[in-house]
Amino acid sequence: MLCVFGFDENAANAAATDPFLYDIGTVPGGDPIKATPAVAIPDGTIQDATPVDITATATPLYLNKNTSFADVGGMDISGAMLGMTFVDLQPLFFKQPSLYAPRKKNSIIYSVPPDWKNNLDYECRQKKVVIPTELEKCVNTLAKARGLLYAAEVHLVRDSTNETIDLYFTSNATGNKVWKIEYQNDADVVEGDAAKFSDQRDKKILVFWNEVLAKYGEPNSGNDKWISSDNSFDPMMQAFYGKLVLTDLGANAMDAATNAAASRENFRSKPYAF
Repeated sequence: MLCVFGFDENAANAAATDPFLYDIGTVPGGDPIKATPAVAIPDGTIQDATPVDITATATPLYLNKNTSFADVGGMDISGAMLGMTFVDLQPLFFKQPSLYAPRKKNSIIYSVPPDWKNNLDYECRQKKVVIPTELEKCVNTLAKARGLLYAAEVHLVRDSTNETIDLYFTSNATGNKVWKIEYQNDADVVEGDAAKFSDQRDKKILVFWNEVLAKYGEPNSGNDKWISSDNSFDPMMQAFYGKLVLTDLGANAMDAATNAAASRENFRSKPYAF
């Protein structure tokens, strides 16, 4: 794994603190420049980003009678809100004591937008880098230096209560902002076959639901959704047994479209002559 994170002489200067997080002052895809090391953060790894279907269409949503659209963008889960940047969230979970802590292994998942990764793969192979491990190292080194490597996911845990929060971010092209927050607890877990365990599960779910209603109010779409418009691509929240999901699908789709367009415009092809 260390070879994946290595820098070469043309990349940004390596720091003794965190090998990922740098204040890169370039437009994504630009030439490598020197970088300033930022705050050290927890254990992380690089993984492939999940592709986004930018041709997908929104699903219509419907308001319940006698309700109005909710300010979903103003809702939070343990202080985390849609639209917050990765930098915004560091004081909440990394720089001071918090109810939630980064999980011990790979709490930060870094990714390169798929369209840009294809560009960098081509660029590296033009330099005759073909061995898979070396190709991966080349791609990730260029991605870091050009500001294309970004914090895509943050995974937090509260071990004392078996709760987790998973945060998902857009790329640097659109500000590295939260577009999805998933909260999970063990309210829906049945600990055994005896009738008492089923009864305990039902009571845990009831307590959880009452706490959800106390914090967010009654759902305004069906019996489990809080919507900000009749468009599913706009911010919304949905509740499940022991789970809450805040999403801004539009932000994620816009990010994917932005990267797709920019990667086409900045593809470094061979210097054809004819």
